[in-house]
Amino acid sequence: MNKAFEIAEQYLAVWNERDAAARRSKVASTFTLDADYVDPMMKGAGHAGIDALIAGAQSHFPGHRFALSGTPDGHNDVVRFSWALNGPEGQPVAHGTDVAVVAADGRLSRVTGFLNSVA
Repeated sequence: MNKAFEIAEQYLAVWNERDAAARRSKVASTFTLDADYVDPMMKGAGHAGIDALIAGAQSHFPGHRFALSGTPDGHNDVVRFSWALNGPEGQPVAHGTDVAVVAADGRLSRVTGFLNSVA
């Protein structure tokens, strides 16, 4: 999958979008209508569910931003990438790895997140 970097960047841009209307628009362009997301702490389904969990994470970590860590890779319809959640001063507070299934239209249909470490 040669678009792994673009997909990972687009995905993290959704998580970093603080404007609610802009975030909902990015969710719709990044995830299929029936997409689901699951990690050890939360899960959501569909655009509304995924938007709600992102909004919840943002309220729990105000001023924090996600950044790619390493180089995303993928094959067939699966993309894997690692990320860091950085605090307002740039210090990492968590690291994780997400595995996403890419639908035929290029949007994500399923994301499974793993927490590698939490400060």
